[in-house]
Amino acid sequence: MTGEAIPGPDGLPRCPWGLSAEDYTAYHDGEWGRPVHGDDALFERLCLEAFQSGLSWITILRRREGFRRAFAGFGIASVAAFGEADRERLLADEGIIRNRAKIDATLANAKLLAGWAPGDLDALIWSYAPDPAARPAPRTLADVPAVTDESTALAKALKKKGVRFVGPTTAYALMQACGLVDDHLARCVARGGGLPAPDGARDRRTTTRPAVS
Repeated sequence: MTGEAIPGPDGLPRCPWGLSAEDYTAYHDGEWGRPVHGDDALFERLCLEAFQSGLSWITILRRREGFRRAFAGFGIASVAAFGEADRERLLADEGIIRNRAKIDATLANAKLLAGWAPGDLDALIWSYAPDPAARPAPRTLADVPAVTDESTALAKALKKKGVRFVGPTTAYALMQACGLVDDHLARCVARGGGLPAPDGARDRRTTTRPAVS
């Protein structure tokens, strides 16, 4: 494998990782690299990227609905209201990754973010989106970085605000997943949003936390 975009069963070229499993193909084609806005939607991605640390992303993808059920759809206000009984429930839930440190970080982050004004998380994260013209489209997988100056700065900013379990690598994975950068390969059909979003995906990408009156 050269690391360049390769044709899938439909003949359309994709990033090689997007053809390695059906779960990856659906995620690659319909979600990865597309802009995500809204505090709750970004909180979900931030949490899932943290849970992925040290694991393969497909492990998280295959448990994502379990995560959503366990964490009340990742509504910040809902998770912030979780108590000790919820924590014990999560630690026993086989539908998620039962990592104590990651669960505790998720609960702590929800309580922290519940105190932010609506839109603050979205604004902070997107303020670190680089100029799309600053880096040419990657031709091969070897051209895709794991960490950038922007992801390092974003991780530092989040940590300074008190957000837990986020480092430069996790921050860059978040930036890739949420469309702050487009790391689809140059010949990939999904680059630039070249494939239509699947039904329902738009709602998941624009979930917002309602303003508190």
